[in-house]
Amino acid sequence: MDFSFLAKISQIDIKKPLKGFLILNQRDWYNLVSGGRAGLPATVLRLLLGVAACAYAVVIRIRNLFYDEGLFKSYAVMPAGLITSDRAQAAIPIISIGNITTGGTGKTPMVIWLVNFLQAKGVKCAVLTRGYKSAKGQYDEPAILAKSCPGVAVVVNPDRLKGAIEAVRRHRAQVLIMDDGFQHRRLHRDIDIVTIDATQPFGFGKMLPAGLLREPVSSLKRATAVVITRSDQASENNLTEIIKQINPNVATAKAIHSPICVIWAGDKKIPLEQLRSKPVFAFCGIANPEAFFATVASQKAKIVGSKIYNDHHNYTAKDTDEIFQIAAQAGAEMILTTEKDYDKIDPSAAGRKGLILAYLAVRLRFIEGENGISGLIERTITGKIPEKRTG
Repeated sequence: MDFSFLAKISQIDIKKPLKGFLILNQRDWYNLVSGGRAGLPATVLRLLLGVAACAYAVVIRIRNLFYDEGLFKSYAVMPAGLITSDRAQAAIPIISIGNITTGGTGKTPMVIWLVNFLQAKGVKCAVLTRGYKSAKGQYDEPAILAKSCPGVAVVVNPDRLKGAIEAVRRHRAQVLIMDDGFQHRRLHRDIDIVTIDATQPFGFGKMLPAGLLREPVSSLKRATAVVITRSDQASENNLTEIIKQINPNVATAKAIHSPICVIWAGDKKIPLEQLRSKPVFAFCGIANPEAFFATVASQKAKIVGSKIYNDHHNYTAKDTDEIFQIAAQAGAEMILTTEKDYDKIDPSAAGRKGLILAYLAVRLRFIEGENGISGLIERTITGKIPEKRTG
């Protein structure tokens, strides 16, 4: 019997069918699964989603079991671009950055940190990503990675194995970084770093589509390291202890999304100090909008209005007009969004009605455990990096 369909099931973008599920958009779905919607219809919907989640969980558990038992093979990539199912010492080191919940947990900032770390050591790396294509034919995260990490090859390919081969053969990569790779087990990795958002660590404890979990929390047993992001936006809890109970050997660290400046009109920078007490209209189309608003508020900006779009929203001229109109009516002096959203808006909209449209540039900053993560990476790649090739 052919079980190959199981190897692809967790790569399905579950958010696309959710957008059309009983006319629910992302925010309606989130309010439903979080318990924010009350009443009999909401209860019935949660029951239906629970049934679907049970079926999804069974498939994911079977798939993981097949990989754990070797029924599904994982492949490594050799310096010449050849693949092997053997754990060869000479294989190209691969580091995966992923999560166990859907939505923004800080994977992209973590990838940028890792690229900068490796480049500072003279290591030629490439990022493997499947990408999320917008209506304009552009990719969200890959575009940010390419802009934030000059000189690094960003290989966009839903087939991670083919992307890895391209990165080695064409770009001569010495280390591969797999973006959003925790569920993509066909490509062997040396390190699995999982990012967990401290504000919503375990997705309401339910699998998609009844919750935010892409796979069971017990899957953290596969993780080599866990980085708890947005640690400054959650009250003190025993999250690290819970993770250690699941995987006693996992390395743990805490990080925050640290704002560095405001950027508009390409590369014009505004110091963070100028946000203090400034009337700001904030909007975004990301998975965790509240976290973005909290980051803006942490800079002492006065948020006079806000608007939330679905994750990966493709902005139209009508959207932009609406944003500027609402912001002007609210008395804002600046419109602020995320880098991902800003890159999908027509640059000609940078200023109108006396307002400027800008994004808050943030970077991942460790507040605890950075040495443990960097030491793990150094130990893993030492002696495994192939010589740089020319020609």
